[in-house]
This record gives sequence, C-alpha cells and structure tokens, in this order.
Amino acid sequence: MKPANKLRYYHWRGVNQAGRKVSGVIIGFQEQEIRSKLTEQRIQVKKIKRRKPSTLSKLRNQMTSKDVTDTTRQLATMIESGVPVVQSLKLISQSHHKSEVRAALSQVTTQVEAGSSLSKALKTSSPLFDTFFCDLVETGEQTGHLGEVFSRVATYREKNETTRKKVIKAMIYPAMVTFTAILVTIMMLVFVIPQFASIFSSFGAELPWFTRQVIKASDFLINYGGYLAIAMTVFLLLYRYSYKKFYRLRLSVNRFTLKLPLIGNVLLKATIARFARTLATTFSAGIPLLTGLQSAGRTTGNLHIQQAINEAYTSTAAGMPLYLSLRQCNVFPELMLQMTMIGEESGALDDMLNKMALLYEDDVDNTVDNLGKILEPLIIIILGGLIGGLLIAMYMPIFTLMSVMG
Repeated sequence: MKPANKLRYYHWRGVNQAGRKVSGVIIGFQEQEIRSKLTEQRIQVKKIKRRKPSTLSKLRNQMTSKDVTDTTRQLATMIESGVPVVQSLKLISQSHHKSEVRAALSQVTTQVEAGSSLSKALKTSSPLFDTFFCDLVETGEQTGHLGEVFSRVATYREKNETTRKKVIKAMIYPAMVTFTAILVTIMMLVFVIPQFASIFSSFGAELPWFTRQVIKASDFLINYGGYLAIAMTVFLLLYRYSYKKFYRLRLSVNRFTLKLPLIGNVLLKATIARFARTLATTFSAGIPLLTGLQSAGRTTGNLHIQQAINEAYTSTAAGMPLYLSLRQCNVFPELMLQMTMIGEESGALDDMLNKMALLYEDDVDNTVDNLGKILEPLIIIILGGLIGGLLIAMYMPIFTLMSVMG
C-alpha cells in the first residue's frame, strides 16, 4: 500500500444540525477522510469537489521532518503518562496547525482502530515515517515498551536535527562569502572596468600586461556572459540529473566532500555521530546488531560511509568483532574504533556508542563555533586578492602616466 501523500483542497457544501446550508474548505488526503470529519460535526454533506492546493498553501501545510520529531516527542510523553495510543494520536491530530500532519495522523488513527499495527499504519501514512522509524516502533509494540521507544526515537531525531543544523551553519558562512566575492568581481568586471577602459583608450599608450588581461576578461564577460550563464545552467541541470541517476558519481562526490579542508572534517564527525546515535538507538531498543548496522548505514547520509558500513556488516556477519570490521574500512578515526572495542568487551556497546555520539557532536559544535575565526584570515586574503587585484590593474596605467608626466 502506497502512502497517500498528495494533499488536496476539498470544497464542500452541506446542511448542519439546525438545517442551515453551510460550506467550506478542508485540506486533506482522501474524500472519505473529509466526509468522516464533517459527519463528526453532524453536517450532512451534499457535495464535495476536489482541487489541488496552491503552491503557497501546500508549502505552509506540508509535513516536515521536524513535525515528525515533535509528534514523536508528544507521543512519547503521552504514552509514558498512561494515555492510550489512539487517544494520543487524536489529541495531537486535532491540535496541530498543519493540515498534512492532521491528515496523516487521522489516517494512522483510522487504521489502528481498524486493527492494524501502529508501525504498519505509520509506514503507509507518510514517507517521512521511514523504515528505521517504523522498525523501532514495531520493536516497541512487540516488547510492550512503546513509550520508551518513542522517547528514544525523539531524542535520536532531536540530536540529529541539531547536528544537521550545525553542519548547515558551518557551510553557510564560506558559501555566502564565496558568493559575495564572485558577485562583486562580476559587477566590477561588467560595470566598473569598462569605464576605466574607455578612459585608457584615450591615452594612446600601451597598457601594463596585467591591466590588459583584466580588460580582456571584462570584454569576454560582457560579450559572452549570457552564453556562459546558459552553459553553467545546463551543466548544473546535467549534474543534478547525473547525480540522481548514477551511483558512482554520488559515491565520488560524497567521498570528495569528506576531503574538503575544514568542512570535510566537520561532515565526517557529524556523519560518525549520526551513525553512532542510530546504532545505539537500535541496539538499546532490542534490535539485533546486524540489523542495526544496516539501519545505521542507511541513515548516515553519505554513500562513502554507507559503503564502508556495508563492508563492516559483511565482516561482522562472518563473525569478526565490530571494531575490527570498522577498522578494515579505513574510514573511521582511531578514537571511535577504540571506544567501540571497549563497548564490545565491556558489554555496554549502546552506552559507549551514545558517549561517542555526544563526543563527536560536541566536537562539531566547537568546530562550527570557531569556524568564523578560522576562516576569517583566509576570507580577507581571498577578497583582498580579488578586489585589490582589480583595483591595482586599473590604477597601474594612471601611476605610469603620472610618472611619465612628472
């Protein structure tokens, strides 16, 4: 059964309990769901017409990963407080401000009331309830510790989202500076340099080599800038298509990102923290280590690391200790391997993995917080070199002319 994940407007007309004609609009997935809601309000439906929502409305009501995390935390709190699962789902559904979340949880509630398991109902309601999430919920149902499992999943997701935001923050700063440098350079080449070039042409003297190269670059950008922009757009579209279609390209790109100066180290540590957190969550929930390794590999978000974990899975399945299997991959740092070995030998692998995740998350936090200070001198050099170089190229002929006149 495929997830019913297409959000639609339903324009309805009917008669209320007092006999008055009423109408309105409800956003949801299925017409049956809308009819059930109106019946609960004791409205006799006369007509329902389905329409697609506008892009703005769809974005405003779209369920996100953060919504899943918040819902998971609410479910954990309610179930651990003794509130039944169905009632918890109804309460969260009725109080949520997003239509897609309300529709998805209503669908889950209906399926659970019809006798379906909660894990199966979640799996068929939205793709955001992924295999890892549903497997943990299924384990919680089987062991009778559903509230505890929801709490672990919520903590896991909250930690992952915090780390993801830190990594994005780390990448925004250099990306914005690079974009600004390129934009300023293009504006100078297109608008400023031509003004100087027209002045220099009236001198009738030979310009310095550096100035001539800058003017040539300016002329090229003015004459062929449009073609260059089209070529870059086509290249980006082809790259995006190839990245989605070809596994080896994705693998190469993911491997390359881990080797980037400064940023690559942050990405590697964030990926290791996510892997350790996932494996600890699955292991402590009662899921076998090998199954947990597969789940942890899928949630890393980096194909190079995922491939290494798959190799470790094969070696571990053959009877090799986990830390030795990971060591053979030549990807993971020595500290992680040592902590994994201690966890295996002491019988407290989940505790050690959680400590490892915290350690690397703190390391990512510290690196990101200090990234501005680390990159600031480099950024000043790059910006100074670009802008200063253009200015020097333009003023060199003026200095030469003044020396000749002197």
